[in-house]
Amino acid sequence: MELNPFKRVARLRAADPKRKPDENDRLPPGQYLTDKFPVLTHGPTQRVPKDRWRFKVFGLVEEEIAWTYDDILAMPQVEITADFHCVTRWSQLDNRWKGVSIHEVMGRIRPRPEARFVTIHGYGGYTTNLPLDELADDDVLLAHTRNGESLSAEHGGPLRLIVPKLYAWKSAKWVNGLEFMASDRPGFWESYGYHMHGDPWTEERFS
Repeated sequence: MELNPFKRVARLRAADPKRKPDENDRLPPGQYLTDKFPVLTHGPTQRVPKDRWRFKVFGLVEEEIAWTYDDILAMPQVEITADFHCVTRWSQLDNRWKGVSIHEVMGRIRPRPEARFVTIHGYGGYTTNLPLDELADDDVLLAHTRNGESLSAEHGGPLRLIVPKLYAWKSAKWVNGLEFMASDRPGFWESYGYHMHGDPWTEERFS
């Protein structure tokens, strides 16, 4: 049975991390390595057919945009290798993600001068928040492929955001929109007690 969000956060706060030291010091504090890719989602898995999937840009922008999945695939594609750190304390190194760089996306958007933050929206009503300058970081992308295989619905396919430098709840599954804002606003997990920022290296797990 799925945990109530408040209970999940409380259980995580009380967890005893089982740290397995990494010889390259690539593990943030309190994390342990795993070769598995666990499926952690609040609510039902969203299964959106690619021909019905839409990605919207709205809020403090000069012009609202709506892209299809084919529009995203028509943009230049990149591949990055990055580590993945879940707030539930597991980490996986050297994931190969393929998709569209956020720089490519931002080159097609005209945020208004007062836009400083972004709420990332996903199918199913999930949201999370990011400062605009961190969303626009070099290694952020809209990913459709991991380690050579298309993302399954359980792992956020057909498209998820990847923000390697922050805890994985910021890498929203089934991503379908960017809302540009003047001030910060908590997303789903942030409203239940997760940190507004989420840096693994300083253990910004909770507010």
